Formats: sequence, structure tokens, C-alpha cells
Amino acid sequence: MTGFWNKALLGVALIAPIAVAPLALKAEDIRVYHDRMHNDDHHWNGQEDRAYRVWAHDNHRRYRDFWRLRDSDQQAYWGWRHEHSDAVLNIQVR
Repeated sequence: MTGFWNKALLGVALIAPIAVAPLALKAEDIRVYHDRMHNDDHHWNGQEDRAYRVWAHDNHRRYRDFWRLRDSDQQAYWGWRHEHSDAVLNIQVR
């Protein structure tokens, strides 16, 4: 019976890094954008993406990945975002 537990523990030790790797990769996917007008940084996550979708809809724009927008459009978004908090937009923080 001791041999079984040793093998089970070894198996878990070998599989654990594989199971945790996707979590580590997801954490690296978060982009950070610098807002020059307000001199602050913004972390792009699901919450920010939902706010960006509201901005795109309100400004009659087709949704595009934020990082593909022109710099002037990104800065326009950050200016709008400073005036529209998550509470005003009714975005649920998870």
C-alpha cells in the first residue's frame, strides 16, 4: 500500500505543473497601456474590454481589438474612460 501512495504522490507532482501552466499563461496575457494625457497606466482585462465595447457602441464604431486602434483613438478612449467609471457603466467587477 505504501508503494501505491508513493506512485500517486509522484504522479501528482509530475502533473501539477502542466495543470497550473495555463493559469500562468493567462496572467501574462494582460496588457498594460500608458495613458499619456493622464500619465497613468491601464491594465487591459475583461472589465476594461466590456467598457471599451460600450465606448465603441456609443461612438458608432465597429469593434476592433484595442491594440489595433490608431493612437489617437486609443487616447480618445482613455479620455472617455476617465469620465466613465465602472459604477457609471454598471460593469460588474468579478
